[in-house]
Formats: sequence, C-alpha cells, structure tokens
Amino acid sequence: MTPSQSIVLLPLIAPICLWVAFSDLRRMKIPNLSIMALIGVYGVVGPFVFPFETWLWGWAHVAVMLAVGIAINAAGLMGAGDAKFIAAAAAFVPVADLLTVGYILSATIVVSLIAHRIAKHSPLRQLAPEWESWSSGNRFPMGLPLGTGLILYLLQALV
Repeated sequence: MTPSQSIVLLPLIAPICLWVAFSDLRRMKIPNLSIMALIGVYGVVGPFVFPFETWLWGWAHVAVMLAVGIAINAAGLMGAGDAKFIAAAAAFVPVADLLTVGYILSATIVVSLIAHRIAKHSPLRQLAPEWESWSSGNRFPMGLPLGTGLILYLLQALV
C-alpha cells in the first residue's frame, strides 16, 4: 500500500469500518450491506488506485479468504460476518503486507478486547446500555478490531 493509494482509499473505507465496528458492538452482527460496500469500493475504485494485475490478484485474495473464513465459521470459531469482512478487506492487502497486517490485527485485537471488557464493567457502559456486546457472554465483537485494524493499516501507509 502506497501513501497515494491510502489517501484515496482511507476516506472511502474508514466510514465502512466504523459502521462495521459500531454495528458489531451494538448488535453483534456485521451487516452484509457493509461488506458489499467494502467490495464495491474495491470493485469501482480499485482499478484506478492499483495496477491492473494487483487489482486482479485482490479478487483472488477475496476468494481464498472467503473459503478459509467459511471453513473457520463452519467449525464454530468465527462469526460469518467476521469471515466475510476479512475476505472483503483482503482485497486491499497485498501479500507483501501480510506480516504488517498480522502485527496490526494482533495489537488491535488485544487492545479492543481489553478496552471492551473494561468499558463493560465501568460506568462507560451507561453510554450505550442497549449494546448486545455487553451481555453476550464470552462472545466478542470482532468487527471492532477488524474495522480498526483496516483503518490502521491504511494509516500506516501514510507514515
């Protein structure tokens, strides 16, 4: 991801990622429309932002990650919305950046989990008492770190 690619994509992708995060916090669901929006950005804007061959490879990333996500979801280890979001986000990540994305996701998962658990047991919970993620037992709204992670990935390209 180059800085110029990130400058174009960030204002288009960040609102979708925030939508995903808040939807998952609120309802423990990632809307299919948000996934279609992310894929739509890639399909429409991608050919103008990425070299054509890179853009085509992005579709292969989507297919591979969707197959992996379906298998992980079938095993009961991940929600379907999480799997679909990861597949859609994979379009934007070249193979050369997988390690960077791994570091970013590892950090965002840990920080999001800790922040969510602290907020759940603090007065902050009263800001959004109806959120399902507060009372979902051991389930965690992975849309929060996944959406945040994609935004941070795009931001790190600017540095």
